[in-house]
Amino acid sequence: MDGGFGLYVHWPFCQTKCPYCDFNSHVRRDGVDQARYAAALVRELETTAAWLDHRTPLDTIFFGGGTPSLMEPATVAAVLNAAERVFGFVPNIEISLEANPTSVEQSRFEGFRAAGVNRVSLGIQSLRNDALRRLGRMHDAAEGRAALALARSIFGQVSADMIYARPGQTLPEWRGELAEMLDICGDHLSLYQLTIEPETRYWKLAEAGKLIVPDDDTAADLFELTHEMTEAVGLQRYEVSNHANPGAEAKHNLVYWRSGSWLGIGPGAHGRVSLADGSRMGTATTKAPEAWLNAVDANGHGLESRQALGPQEAADEMLIMGLRLAEGLDTQRYRARTGLNLLAHPALPGLIDDGLVQRSGDVIAVTEAGRLLTNAVVRMLSDDLVVEDAA
Repeated sequence: MDGGFGLYVHWPFCQTKCPYCDFNSHVRRDGVDQARYAAALVRELETTAAWLDHRTPLDTIFFGGGTPSLMEPATVAAVLNAAERVFGFVPNIEISLEANPTSVEQSRFEGFRAAGVNRVSLGIQSLRNDALRRLGRMHDAAEGRAALALARSIFGQVSADMIYARPGQTLPEWRGELAEMLDICGDHLSLYQLTIEPETRYWKLAEAGKLIVPDDDTAADLFELTHEMTEAVGLQRYEVSNHANPGAEAKHNLVYWRSGSWLGIGPGAHGRVSLADGSRMGTATTKAPEAWLNAVDANGHGLESRQALGPQEAADEMLIMGLRLAEGLDTQRYRARTGLNLLAHPALPGLIDDGLVQRSGDVIAVTEAGRLLTNAVVRMLSDDLVVEDAA
């Protein structure tokens, strides 16, 4: 499929809820019926696959959450076996699973590998114990380092997540912490600035004046330092927050950023599929795990919505996602899908003259100088677009 074809599997359960997290995640102290959820995931996969008007082998599979490493390896294997039976796999398919570094989750690594997982994304988040406590993490720095070493010995590909621009964090502190991570991380790092999301515990603390994050200037300095240090060791920033050695980019996330197609199964999962007639279908499942489970039992799926995206929504998504990538956006592909001519946009010459956007043939990309202003660039290019028959 154009842009790649992936499967996203959402596992919504966590041991605790992190104070900064606004993902669809839930704590269940009485445990989870893994066999029932495995059966429901397989059934929803089969049902949604039957709606597609064409099928191609999967390029990628991603188990996200929540905390997918709390799944039993048998649950993961059941989903993977069904996905291969229903769609088939391309050679060298990327199968990723998000994991936390706690000892409970580390003990499952071998089982995940045997089930077919070949890439793990580890939520290290920090190498400082005080920061981990403030972030509500259940592991300490030593467990993070141990989990990373163990994962690298088991899986072909390993990525680590880190959060910076944390409350009180300074440039020298981040420089030292990132330098430590760069010594042990391997081929891929996802480095995210802390954002205060509505309805999270951090949001409530910030509203009460009890949580102060670095100001915009400091955050920008931290962003630039991050780029300088990763680039110096060969980890190229191929997306705003993601850095990799050439060839180690996250293939599944590239499906999103290149506006490919993916099915989303599990509670609160979203999907996007390009249909044979050129339209784009969006799907969303019920967020509450028990409600989703009951819906799958009754109907074969837990979808709340399945509808064609409007032209403007599809165009905006493609623009937003494509300009996050260092490789940029192919305007001819964009034009073929949306009927809109980005190269004729009246704002584009000014953005190029100001050094915020560069053009190479049909491809436009945000420059390094413009990277901090990506959202503003996207807003400018999403207005006053020119229809296809314009010059």
